[in-house]
Amino acid sequence: MTTFDQPSKKTNLFICCLCPPRVLRFWTCRRPRTRRSLLVGTACVIYLGFLVSLVGHVLPQHKGGHQKIGSRSLQDAAQTPFLGIPLDGTLSPPKFQEPQLGSNGTLPPPNVVYITLRSKRSKPANIRGTVKPKRRKKHATPLAAIALETRKHQLDEDRHNGMTIREMGHRRTGGISGPIKAQPQSKESNIRIYSESSPSWLSKDDILNMRMLADSQIDSIQEVPSHKAVLVVFAGGPSTTGTACNQRHCGIIKRPFDMSEVFAFHLDRILGLNRSLPSVSRRSDFFQDGQACPVILWDSSLSPTDNNTHSSVRLTWGKYQQLLKQKCWQNGKVPKAEWGCTEIHHHEWSKMALFDFLLQIYNRLDRNCCGFKPLKEDSCVQQGLKLKCGDQDSVDLTHIVQRRHDRRHLAFIDNKGFFDRNEDNLDFKILQGINEFPESAVSVLRSQRLREKLLQSLFLDKIYWESQGGRKGIEKLIDVIERRSKILLTYINAHGAKVLPMNE
Repeated sequence: MTTFDQPSKKTNLFICCLCPPRVLRFWTCRRPRTRRSLLVGTACVIYLGFLVSLVGHVLPQHKGGHQKIGSRSLQDAAQTPFLGIPLDGTLSPPKFQEPQLGSNGTLPPPNVVYITLRSKRSKPANIRGTVKPKRRKKHATPLAAIALETRKHQLDEDRHNGMTIREMGHRRTGGISGPIKAQPQSKESNIRIYSESSPSWLSKDDILNMRMLADSQIDSIQEVPSHKAVLVVFAGGPSTTGTACNQRHCGIIKRPFDMSEVFAFHLDRILGLNRSLPSVSRRSDFFQDGQACPVILWDSSLSPTDNNTHSSVRLTWGKYQQLLKQKCWQNGKVPKAEWGCTEIHHHEWSKMALFDFLLQIYNRLDRNCCGFKPLKEDSCVQQGLKLKCGDQDSVDLTHIVQRRHDRRHLAFIDNKGFFDRNEDNLDFKILQGINEFPESAVSVLRSQRLREKLLQSLFLDKIYWESQGGRKGIEKLIDVIERRSKILLTYINAHGAKVLPMNE
């Protein structure tokens, strides 16, 4: 009998393991072996085919599951930023670096670092176009101590426009005035502008004047007795002294205690008033032994002033209050002769009052300090002016200055402010008679962006920024102005004052 007819014992055992019980019972039936073996083999082949098909159906499902997981991993990997790490043993592209995101999740422009506001704010505003200064150790002095020292060293009102050459510590010219040897020029400007454009509130002329005052080489230092001022003549202007300052190549040197003039200039531009003269801070060995001093642009177009009031138009407090009621030149109306109006437009007084209140500049409208409690170091107390508050109508206004070619508008000079005045001792006499305020300035105060703009604007003046203790010191000054702005807005609402566009 062949192998097929008589299977071996091993083959029978293999078949018995694979076949179901019915097949085994069929196996035991007494039928011819050849037919029985054929039927059993056919059944086993069919059963094996069924098992193979079943296994083949299950395996693709698991295989597909792995493919699904793999595709999801690839999708996640596609969303993950490329880190430049080779996965196949090859080198990554040369000099490839992933751009770093800024604090707000955006890509900053080249060479620009955003200076954000306080971290406690829920949505901090960003200051564009500035670069974070190098960290240096600052020895900031408390504001109260600075104010006390400032007032103790204030000179008499007669010398308000400047100091003498000897007070400036000028030792190199051998006299009161004269030429100065060339000084080494710094490679980097003290006016820091790193963005493509300067802040919108500063004009091109403002930037040019600021650079000239901060960086130009000093040609000579001169004293002008008629203005009680000390001038620096910068190189690059006409050689003759008489015409140098007519070409705006001169600056007035103030004392280190008058640094608030620089702050006042930036505040004036941000509020859209544009009435103060460009001012910067500058250090030089030729005055104050290298201390930072404010330098203010000399404007030859200003009208001559009186020696006592330093004003181009003489006004008393009583006369000034009458002018406010007449609203001279408002809406193009020509005032009548009996009104006693000056050439100054009515809106100029509103701008000046708002500006003076925020900085608490009292020497224009409240020379005798009648609207607040002054300290004994104030000039009005030292000169006994505080005792003359009985007859306020006869008190003269000071520093009311016009330009020769534009007598409708005022020019704000001697803008020395005080940051140490408490909120319960503010001089509200400055606002007396004012029932209209400029819309441009009020909108800035209401926008809650005053801090952002002041930080960006003051950062341009490198010497001023450093002299005030960096950002920490600047923030303290801005805190004072912000609190006063809130008080002013409350005053406007409480008194029903109008907010009008004042573009005349």
